[in-house]
Amino acid sequence: MPLAHEVTGPAGAPVLLLGSSLGTTRAMWRPQVAELSRRMRVVAFDHRGHGHSPAPSGPYDIADLGADVTDLLDHLELDRVHYAGLSLGGMVGMWLAAHRPERIDRLALLGTAAYLPPAGGWLNRAAQVRAHGTASLTDALLGRWFTPGFVDRHPEVVAPLVADLAAVGAEGYAACCEAIAAMDLRPLLPGITAPTLVVVGAEDPATPPRHARLIAAAVPGARLAVLDRAAHLASVEQPGQVSVLLAEHLLEER
Repeated sequence: MPLAHEVTGPAGAPVLLLGSSLGTTRAMWRPQVAELSRRMRVVAFDHRGHGHSPAPSGPYDIADLGADVTDLLDHLELDRVHYAGLSLGGMVGMWLAAHRPERIDRLALLGTAAYLPPAGGWLNRAAQVRAHGTASLTDALLGRWFTPGFVDRHPEVVAPLVADLAAVGAEGYAACCEAIAAMDLRPLLPGITAPTLVVVGAEDPATPPRHARLIAAAVPGARLAVLDRAAHLASVEQPGQVSVLLAEHLLEER
């Protein structure tokens, strides 16, 4: 069964896949879908264990999540696409660009890392979720997803994300945590050939800018953009800036 997904935009236009973060669904990309689908065919999907996607039994690794996306491309009969991913979605994007380079045209990596120790922190989070559910993470994650004051100023934006987090099954979320705990994509970065944009919020405590700089320095020709007044979910907190950056990177003439 393919990953849950929605397709928006004109047939025949360049295709963009959007991969969301751990604990969110494709709904986090709504501002970018609305903007980019004017000129692109946009496919937003839910990772396994998230949203309406199936949650196979663990353990998972990043290769499993990458294979899910490859299967989705096959299901949609898409040979080659642009890909943008945030956090976990970015990790999957790096894996795809390294292992399935023929399928990825241009790549955008937002608020992500190629290696994110300590593993113990991810394993502890997995244990917490299995014991108490994903809703138990809400307060801690909101403090990492957004800069101070954003939650109070924009409850209409935050409330759907909180609801989506609470709806994520404990086992699927925990198994994704374990995949991140075991992940080290750093050796793959020099082999990525897709033109790459790396974006990070200047105030991101989950994947601080040093992780973005490492990726940008290791991927040949990669470009780095650091966004002020943004934390981890930069696509939500600074939707206009992110949409502009993606459009410039994905649609520019070669």
